[in-house]
Amino acid sequence: MQDAVVIIPTYNEIENIEAILSAVFALPKAFDVLVVDDNSPDQTAVKVKALQSEYNNQLFLEVRKEKSGLGTAYIHGFKWALKKHYQYIFEMDADFSHNPKDLIRLYDACHTNQADIAIGSRYVKGVNVVNWPLGRVILSYGASIYVRLITGMRINDATAGFICYKRQVLEQLNLDQIKFVGYAFQIEMKFKAYLKKFKLVEVPVIFTDRTKGESKLSSGIISEAIFGVISMKLKSLFKSN
Repeated sequence: MQDAVVIIPTYNEIENIEAILSAVFALPKAFDVLVVDDNSPDQTAVKVKALQSEYNNQLFLEVRKEKSGLGTAYIHGFKWALKKHYQYIFEMDADFSHNPKDLIRLYDACHTNQADIAIGSRYVKGVNVVNWPLGRVILSYGASIYVRLITGMRINDATAGFICYKRQVLEQLNLDQIKFVGYAFQIEMKFKAYLKKFKLVEVPVIFTDRTKGESKLSSGIISEAIFGVISMKLKSLFKSN
């Protein structure tokens, strides 16, 4: 077992999963990978099972009964990783929007440079997004400005989902009380850690939109983020997190 595990949530990622796993396992730093699949109709989980013999004791799979949201998939993965005693626990997409090579930079930020959370940030040095339509760039960038104003966090990319957590962060957060499932899940995790005075560091990355498969973004996820941030901030003023 390695000291670090990369959690990759999947739903209909059959076109991407083998390539993304190959890229992670080819890195000079060894990582384990946990795929949390929401019973994908396209047989993503079947493909992962077939690959487990190739990546002996490095590739793990958890299959849930149905599509239940990104946030709950990560919470499932976090609990699994904590039971397995990993020291560094990562979030990463399956679709190559996050460059697997940047896993090492996030790891180094926590392992060597004493960050508690390392965030792969699209906006810490300008706007580093490839192949997104202008409207989506404005929406995402504007959301991060909005989150900074409401929460007070000095984070340029609050909705980022490419992250390394030290295990003590996840141990001290009450994962059962994490409420949100989409963009707001990413904001909530950062905000709860911020309230507990953990050190959040942004590592500049280039985000490339998927070329295979379908985006999971929806209007419900967007509205959850907009209204959820206000609710989250108000609740933080009246009770400890």
